[in-house]
Amino acid sequence: MKKLIFIFIFFSLNIALVSCQDANATIQLQEDPRVEKIDDIDAKVNDLLSKMTLEEKIGQMNQYNGFWDLTGPVPSNGDAAKKYDHLKKGLVGSMLNVRGVKDVKAVQKIAVEETRLGIPLIIGFDVVHGYKTVSPIPLAEAASWDLEAIKLSAQVAAEEAAAAGINWTFAPMVDISRDARWGRIMEGAGEDPYLGSRIAVARVEGFQGDDLSAANTIAACAKHFAGYGFSEAGRDYNTVDVGTSTLNNIIFPPFKASVEAGARTFMNSFNELNGLPATGNAYLQRDVLKKQWDFDGFVVSDWGSINEMIAHRQAKNRNQAAELAVLAGSDMDMESYAYVNELVNLVKSGKVKESLIDDAVKRILKVKFELGLFDDPYKYCNEETEKQVTGSRRINDAVLDMAKKSIVLLKNDNNVLPLKKKGQKIAVIGALANDKTSPLGSWRIGADDNTAVSLLEGLKAYTGNTITYAKGADVVTGETLFPKELTINATDKSGFPKAIATAKNADVVVMVLGEHGLHTGEGRSRTDLNLTGVQQELLEEVYKANKNIVLVLNNGRPLTINWADEHVPAIVEAWHLGTQSGNAIAQVLYGDYNPSGKLPMTFPKNVGQVPIYYNHKSTGRPNLPSPGEVFWSHYTDVSNEPLYPFGYGLSYTTFAYTNLKVEKIADHQVKVSFDLKNTGKVKGKEVAQLYLRDEFASITRPVRELKGFELVELNPNETKNITLMLTDKELGFYDNDGKFVVEPGDFTVFVGGDSTASLTSQFTLK
Repeated sequence: MKKLIFIFIFFSLNIALVSCQDANATIQLQEDPRVEKIDDIDAKVNDLLSKMTLEEKIGQMNQYNGFWDLTGPVPSNGDAAKKYDHLKKGLVGSMLNVRGVKDVKAVQKIAVEETRLGIPLIIGFDVVHGYKTVSPIPLAEAASWDLEAIKLSAQVAAEEAAAAGINWTFAPMVDISRDARWGRIMEGAGEDPYLGSRIAVARVEGFQGDDLSAANTIAACAKHFAGYGFSEAGRDYNTVDVGTSTLNNIIFPPFKASVEAGARTFMNSFNELNGLPATGNAYLQRDVLKKQWDFDGFVVSDWGSINEMIAHRQAKNRNQAAELAVLAGSDMDMESYAYVNELVNLVKSGKVKESLIDDAVKRILKVKFELGLFDDPYKYCNEETEKQVTGSRRINDAVLDMAKKSIVLLKNDNNVLPLKKKGQKIAVIGALANDKTSPLGSWRIGADDNTAVSLLEGLKAYTGNTITYAKGADVVTGETLFPKELTINATDKSGFPKAIATAKNADVVVMVLGEHGLHTGEGRSRTDLNLTGVQQELLEEVYKANKNIVLVLNNGRPLTINWADEHVPAIVEAWHLGTQSGNAIAQVLYGDYNPSGKLPMTFPKNVGQVPIYYNHKSTGRPNLPSPGEVFWSHYTDVSNEPLYPFGYGLSYTTFAYTNLKVEKIADHQVKVSFDLKNTGKVKGKEVAQLYLRDEFASITRPVRELKGFELVELNPNETKNITLMLTDKELGFYDNDGKFVVEPGDFTVFVGGDSTASLTSQFTLK
């Protein structure tokens, strides 16, 4: 009996305690919506929304760029003063390009402590391939085909950015593109939707982690929705005109994969699609993204893209642009000032329903709750953490590993590589070899100039050889680059004699040529894919002096290097590899790391072949029907084949594919197995690739499509049996009504080391 009385008293006390806590929670809710005790995020969002005025709701849809020096005086006049006033009134939901704990904390303090409701800001930044410590550009990372390494690269980038106060990145860019002329090709994963989708998932998961509320993760943003990579002529911001088959089967898959991976935000694109700018395209944002794919995050416009609908000539003024954008499903306005200035009157006039505003604001608030900003608005603002994390050994080790895995060996005649570690005289030639800024690449706005390890530094870390350096020539031409100093001496040949003399006295020449890191990126499209400036002339002159050349390419896009491929014995595609660039390249050149990268884009023979891609259609006249025949799909001055195919890359060892077997184990489930053997003398990694051809279908299908791959490491003479599965997801496609179908018929499987794989087998689906 005493035991029962004790239990009763215990529960009574707990009930009283809970009741007291509930009462306190109610009081706190009334006083401060940031400390409410509601468990369900949707309920929290609805409760907060009910307290907001129309103006405050629209304020959450407004994003401003950092507009004043937060360590200086408060702006007292002009546009900055108006923005500051909006911030204090709770009319700003997000800011971008505010970074560093001190500044982020200062601006967050205004939002949290000086506005009526104290709603925290979400702080956005372009953490594209690292923050302060920079990984390889995304196109280079894609060349690794190593999903775990790519995920880790995004993870450490998020960790470093979060330590600096940032909680939202405008990445990953998941645009598929087949045009190397497009400057932003460096920012994506290349030409293939299957590889692009797998990488999109890896990067979203890397940025966001398992717990978005953790202080070392940030919200991802899949961009640019949609079609931006298909800009006509590769010219940035240009028109996009594609059919529904291309839209559904090539462009959409990485975006859909991003939704399925949990990406919390999307960014719309600058281009038009079917005559509608993406920012004002309801089909893209409402029908596909939010309805068909059930996306419950929010959509942010690209910089100023709402206002740009006026230049597109869809909207006649900012008022109409704001109306079209919000009706189409664009939830947050980045730097157009359209929503904050126009939406109140549009709602009051009845042109825009307040329910659309509520939907957008709910989406934005939900992400803020998920980030944990309402629990602790300053969770990303610890100066001690910022000091400990920024540039840490762990982060540098991760970006070095990523850089090594991104390198692609394109040619290695007579085993010029790896270099001997002692007893050689090595000439290093090219301005890029001694450059500590260019390797950082484009879209590294959080990093400081001159912080990359140059290749010259990386090579000199190996002390067994004599290394002599000659600049030879600068790399950059063109008027669209910044800073302007990059154009100085771009056509100057005065350094040629020293470079030639240096080459003559060397056992081997390492030439570092290509593009400056700022020669690719947004607004940097090109019509010429050759080496810039006088680099080609320099290469040919040095070749006359010493033919034993290792050409190291630094570039952010495929280049046309036909002469080099024909003459130079060794070519290494080293991209723009980030902070640890020089160390990574040196370790590959000296053989301490066996290159395993594979091209994520086709390399053309000349720019006239562009766009060129492996998963093309056969056309009605695909092949030469008879000798001397003219009327088939081809050029008269160059063959249809690329210089290097998609998926291509060599190693310091060799691999053999045998024993291909295809077995149907269930309806729409096919097992593909084969043996992979290391037939060389050193350990190495191979990206074993599986391609599929649907022989006949209701709509024309590509000649082959990547449908599986596995990164395999093998010792010399070691053989491993590889098994890859084909399911509905790999066997089907989208028809022209956007419906996913798996049709019966004949299929051909191709297995090998690149997209020209010739080991084949067939099967039939009933």
